[in-house]
Amino acid sequence: MNGDQVISIYESIARLTDQMLAAARASDWELLASLEEQSGVHIATLRNLEDDIQLSEQHRNRKVEIIRKVLEDDRAIRNLTEPGLRRLSALIQSNHTEQKLLNTYGMGG
Repeated sequence: MNGDQVISIYESIARLTDQMLAAARASDWELLASLEEQSGVHIATLRNLEDDIQLSEQHRNRKVEIIRKVLEDDRAIRNLTEPGLRRLSALIQSNHTEQKLLNTYGMGG
């Protein structure tokens, strides 16, 4: 693998995070999960191979640009998903508490 290939993988991740952001904005959680999985494959590839690659200054600068964009998209995705996750967590906790009360007072099934 060379510097151009490394940058190509980073660009693929950036395209995927852009699509993930669009999916989150559309509340398409299945697509978001699928895209996240695809992104994970690329990230794993980089983790396994990138340490052996010496990047030129131009490649390093491009890598930094891409990572900044990915982090910006990730932050926006979290801003869209976290409120729903908090509501889901509260609902699960409420149901768990209700079940404990029912069991405590002998009314649980």
